[in-house]
Amino acid sequence: MTIEFFKMSGSGNDFILIDNRDHSVVVENLERLARTICERKVSVGADGLIIIENSDRADFRWRFFNADGSEVEMCGNGGRCAARFASIKGIAKEKMSFETVAGLIDAEVKGDTVKLRLTAPYHLRIDYPINIEDRKYEVSSINTGVPHVVHFVHDLDHYDVFHVGRAIRCHPHYRPQGTNANFVESLDRHTIGIRTYERGVEDETLACGTGAVASALISSSKGLIESPVEVRVKSGEVLKVYFERTEGGFENIYLEGKTKIVYQGFLWEEKS
Repeated sequence: MTIEFFKMSGSGNDFILIDNRDHSVVVENLERLARTICERKVSVGADGLIIIENSDRADFRWRFFNADGSEVEMCGNGGRCAARFASIKGIAKEKMSFETVAGLIDAEVKGDTVKLRLTAPYHLRIDYPINIEDRKYEVSSINTGVPHVVHFVHDLDHYDVFHVGRAIRCHPHYRPQGTNANFVESLDRHTIGIRTYERGVEDETLACGTGAVASALISSSKGLIESPVEVRVKSGEVLKVYFERTEGGFENIYLEGKTKIVYQGFLWEEKS
């Protein structure tokens, strides 16, 4: 048996995408499949697996699995890749919506650039302390489809993202689900730099879409930036975040950036 797939990259996040609208991939095996084919050096390798399914509410439904096999609600860069994949495969037109656990996501594809409209964020908390190894860190947090913590730093390029990020990800304050950890440097009124330790990948990634949005919204809440925001990620690419401030928080939140088709292929039985 073989399974057709696309390998795509969204600003440095890489994903494996499979069209499963015909139910050819057995659902009960998706968690194991994600762990197997996302493992680098011995299989395709990726930050996550995206399964495209039929939907009664939108153009399609997706299921997103991290490299460790855990299924999560949303992924911004993965969502942008899924939208372009759907456009290429004729699943949806250039303007589309798709169903996620986090809610319905609107998207627009223009060539290799994809703009997503995200669901409303919640659980915004600004500037509170947590302790890591007897040291106090001031952090903020928000859920932009998945939970994110943001910590502002100086000299982002040399910051110990892996060590501190893992400690925040596993911190008792965020149990049982854990959190993603973002480290942000404010550069000017419309620009921030970001590095992210991602839950489920359990390492720093080259980009994180929902993390970019979370960092932009928290930066705005602290009065550091204004929309639109250019977010410089580890890969060297730039994501754009648009939003409107309201008395209750934020609305009309968009994430925009480039996507890349790396290759198309077939998975063989030997994948396992």
